[in-house]
Amino acid sequence: MEYATQKSLDELSKIILGCAIDVHKELGPGLLEKTYEKALLILLHEKELKFRNQVEVPVVFRGIEIDNALKLDILVEDLIIVELKAVDKILPVHEAQILTYLKLLKKPKGILINFYCTNIFYNGQKTFVTETYAQLPKE
Repeated sequence: MEYATQKSLDELSKIILGCAIDVHKELGPGLLEKTYEKALLILLHEKELKFRNQVEVPVVFRGIEIDNALKLDILVEDLIIVELKAVDKILPVHEAQILTYLKLLKKPKGILINFYCTNIFYNGQKTFVTETYAQLPKE
């Protein structure tokens, strides 16, 4: 599947969220973030999606790369950043984290998923898009 349009990225997002919902249904809330990450990776693999996890995010300041060991949770199809949480409440710092990753890696879309919730679809996820996404054709 080629993901060069807003529509195709939105479809990919639905697949990712569907996998997260399945993980949440089977495991429920209250586990560690790493547990959800490993389970989600299993489902992404079953869907035959390309992904990398614990991807280093380089930070360059005035042309010099700063060794800071930032790592995002999952990068799907080299396009969508998936950041996972298992916290009581998503805080502005969590949103800032994924927005920073999107900016530094110049990716079009990110999904912040919190497994410590009652329903992933309604209150456990937030999607972010960038200018890169806005510049893609709609279909």
